[in-house]
Amino acid sequence: MPPRVSNPSPKPKSTRRLTQDTGRFTRETEGSQSLDRGLHILRAFRVGTSTLTNAELAERTHLPRPTVSRLTRTLVDTGFLSYDMTNHAYCLSAIFLSLADAFRSATPILDKALPLMEKLARNEGVNVGLAMPDRLSMIYLASLRLSRDGVSRTRKVTSGSRVPIELTSIGRAYLAEMPKATREASMKELAQKYGRNWSALKKELVQAMNQYAQHGYCYAEWLPKLMGLGTAVIGPDDVLYGVNLSFEVDGKNDGQRVRHYAPMLLRLAASIKDA
Repeated sequence: MPPRVSNPSPKPKSTRRLTQDTGRFTRETEGSQSLDRGLHILRAFRVGTSTLTNAELAERTHLPRPTVSRLTRTLVDTGFLSYDMTNHAYCLSAIFLSLADAFRSATPILDKALPLMEKLARNEGVNVGLAMPDRLSMIYLASLRLSRDGVSRTRKVTSGSRVPIELTSIGRAYLAEMPKATREASMKELAQKYGRNWSALKKELVQAMNQYAQHGYCYAEWLPKLMGLGTAVIGPDDVLYGVNLSFEVDGKNDGQRVRHYAPMLLRLAASIKDA
């Protein structure tokens, strides 16, 4: 009998190819746990909190106090944090303004999108935003708040503001448009975050994604009396962005207003894509 020839095993895909195919960054080399924890410390600083002590950082990050102390020491030594002698606490250093400026100059879509967003916001008296994700948040790259409702006048949403990806129209639309592997990973993180309350929220997210698949947008009333419509678009730089439009609602003609504004949102997204 002739010798049996075994079929060679298929050559595994490179991590670069997996990254391209799945849309989720993949590398064989392990990441740095210390760097991850240090960046977690920096994420703890938000608008409204200018200084944080080691104890407050430990509470926010769920990291051991000795670990936080070592990390803040390194972050001060490297210039990413400053130590406030008066409050005996840490604050972000000026380097972040420089990094923000570098990001802004490297994100040309803003120059294309802002005039389009401003025209819609001023003509219709609505809020318009453009955002990208950061883990389970969406960070606004630009936000024009021209709705006349009380919530928009009192709650400041500006460039750099964060909103929950799972509760907002812009976040839910982005989830719907994510590559499958990335979306599944985000859903697992959300399941861990919400625990026993995850089942009800998951139903809402599935409904929003189905709505997005059918209409190209989804809506959510995250803040009281303020309806948000969200969609996602791949910009001229081949990066996926979330786009939203929000307006005041009173429970009377909400459906009619959604149908009125939804085509405007979709036209805006198409204009940004073609800019």
